[in-house]
Amino acid sequence: MLVTEDRLRRNVEDVLAVRDRQIHGGIVVFRGELMTEPARALDLLIARFRPLGYTPYLREEAGLVALQALPVTDTAPRWRIGVNVALFVLTCLSTLVAGLSFVGSPTFDALRTDPSAARFLAGAPFAFTFLAILGVHELGHYFTARHYHASVSLPYFIPAPFLFGTLGAIILMRSPARDRNSLFDIAAAGPLAGLAVALPAGLLGFAWSSVVPVPPGGYMAFGDSLLTWGLSYLRFGHIPPGYMLFTHPMADAAWAGFLVTALNLFPVGQLDGGRIAYALFGRRHRAIGKATVVGLLLFGAASFFWTLRAPGGDVVSALATSLNWFVWAGVISLLVGFHHSPPLDDLSPISPGRRVVGLVCLVLMLLLIPPPISPLVAIR
Repeated sequence: MLVTEDRLRRNVEDVLAVRDRQIHGGIVVFRGELMTEPARALDLLIARFRPLGYTPYLREEAGLVALQALPVTDTAPRWRIGVNVALFVLTCLSTLVAGLSFVGSPTFDALRTDPSAARFLAGAPFAFTFLAILGVHELGHYFTARHYHASVSLPYFIPAPFLFGTLGAIILMRSPARDRNSLFDIAAAGPLAGLAVALPAGLLGFAWSSVVPVPPGGYMAFGDSLLTWGLSYLRFGHIPPGYMLFTHPMADAAWAGFLVTALNLFPVGQLDGGRIAYALFGRRHRAIGKATVVGLLLFGAASFFWTLRAPGGDVVSALATSLNWFVWAGVISLLVGFHHSPPLDDLSPISPGRRVVGLVCLVLMLLLIPPPISPLVAIR
């Protein structure tokens, strides 16, 4: 390691005025003052470190620039496209089956009585719309990452035999983002691309929906977010007592797409919103993520006591209306976590325009998340 440290240092001295250095296992850290712009310094260091098997990371520590030299673990990953294709096919089938639960399209509902396998096509309006939203979301990440020359996989869709037929999709990045600007672009591209499909689908779905009398046995309804309430109000106005909105399956798929987008925009950990938060606020992203979880718990508690004190409220209904907030807080804390890997250049500031887009993403999260009631509410 002393020989390696000496070779690295000789490649650093005209870029960084070294004040001290430390060796932690296989990691070498130089601290000092940069003698050029961070972006130019990173270009030089990447070219010099790569033949030595190291990757440079620039960050600030105690008023100095810390240059971390980390060993390269895998420079040429192999992606198995067959796995992506198989998961996508399985997800198409599972969402078609799940789509059978969503009625409201006369053309496709007629297929439900078909004795052949064609009856599964009755779930196509929901399945096609929801998969389009998820697919475009992930491809937004994929093509933006490729634009920045990041090593990234094709989307992995996750089939599930319940509710919407899928748990969503993910892409895997094997290389860090270059700087905060590229990190922000890769993170924000997914939700914004998905909304470019979900919003027109919602408009079209509500246009094909209708207002009908409430059936005697009650019905199941999605809880409205501010956006879905606004779309419904623009199309139908105030729905009078004794009537309900009978939604088209495309509107149901758009609702699911809005929910998935809202959850992804939570500013926590490796979620899209967590990456955006890191790009905007740097190391303070952990505090923002923890504050988000605390906020979810407070919303859940407020929902519980509000429902309990409402006319006809009881403990069972209060738990039903507040449970989702507690579940989301638990899932985020236990499965997502608050850690986020830094970009290679953690010194260059994010552009003002991206700060505006970051604010837009926060507003979108508030518009898309359902209020403190259960997303699925049984009306009796």
